[in-house]
Amino acid sequence: MPTTQGQFAGALLDLDRTIPDGLTAWNLARPARRFGVYRDNVRTGLIRALASRFPVTEKIVGEAFFAAMAQAFIARHPPRSPILLDYGDDFADFVETCHPAAELAYLPDVVRLEAARGKAYHAADLPPLDPAILADFDADTLSAITLAFHPSVSVVRSVHPIVTIWAMNAGEMELSPIEPWIGEDALVTRPHLEVLVQRLPLGGAEFLTALMSGEMLAAALAAVLAKTDGFDLVANLVGLLRSGAVAGLK
Repeated sequence: MPTTQGQFAGALLDLDRTIPDGLTAWNLARPARRFGVYRDNVRTGLIRALASRFPVTEKIVGEAFFAAMAQAFIARHPPRSPILLDYGDDFADFVETCHPAAELAYLPDVVRLEAARGKAYHAADLPPLDPAILADFDADTLSAITLAFHPSVSVVRSVHPIVTIWAMNAGEMELSPIEPWIGEDALVTRPHLEVLVQRLPLGGAEFLTALMSGEMLAAALAAVLAKTDGFDLVANLVGLLRSGAVAGLK
């Protein structure tokens, strides 16, 4: 049977629940009004916390729609910690099952991209690898290296043009029709003070994912060449090093 504390917490986040039994005010009355104010403050605070993590998502759907979607999420997924930096990590999975947002098939992946940006922002500081270190490596040595990645690095894959959608709604690009509508994979990093989002080139996500799993350079290259025609190793490797995603060698 739920405890009074559990009933109190559940009623705070679910507007359909009544005030928990056993609560009284100083005058021995049931404090329905005070509980309502407290519940509204908690709900509003959590909605604002989600909006601060997912501002582009809120812009795409509008404040009212986002607030309603966030409220439904909060009722089903209450925070488990007073520290809200990671609250909403599973928001994308919820949005994916949110019927009112079904027409925006790209929206869950935009949420995932924003979640990755938030994690990058709060990741530990670490200087990126100086690419000049690799200049003296011969081909055999280079093919056998494994890379250590910056703590801020994430790869977000999508069948939708999420980098372009995010950039247009974040003020990084002008709004315009997206043609052709093709999938984009995003690399998220924060090598210094600014979180960076860049679109990965052809085969880049497979290559980077293999490297992040600990594969040597040669093995990662073989894996991506088996799946991707036209993969450009030089362009991908140069772009990866310039992004600041690599923190060292193993």
